[in-house]
Amino acid sequence: MKKLIYRIKKLLQRIFKSFASTSQQTSPLINSRPLDTSISIPSVPPRWESGLVLVCSQCANEQSGSTASEDLENWLKSRLKIEGLWGEFRVVSTSCLGVCPKAGITVVIVSNGSGDNSPCLIVNPRSDVYDGLRLRELLYSYIKQNKK
Repeated sequence: MKKLIYRIKKLLQRIFKSFASTSQQTSPLINSRPLDTSISIPSVPPRWESGLVLVCSQCANEQSGSTASEDLENWLKSRLKIEGLWGEFRVVSTSCLGVCPKAGITVVIVSNGSGDNSPCLIVNPRSDVYDGLRLRELLYSYIKQNKK
């Protein structure tokens, strides 16, 4: 029985070794034909002209199941609609952005015209005297600064 197990083990090692050497040369999963660059992925112009505001929905969930990110998102949407900037900017809820602040909500402003890194802001609606109103206004003015 030990000899049989030993033989099987050796056979498996040879198979794996053989597979490893051939998979480095050509993989059966990858097509060996050259990439046809005349084929392109369809694209459409975005509906927002000036930028996109990403509001992390996970930040508030981590903080005792609060709806702070949803409240912030809805406030920004309504504010943009009131001032007629809704078509220029979009506010989108997103999953984790990887910043994970102890207190606050991560907001990223992606500007269409900027080649720079997008600013990543931490907004803590509970830190202000007026339940986040001044912080929201500051965030809103920052968004408007990124207008084309």
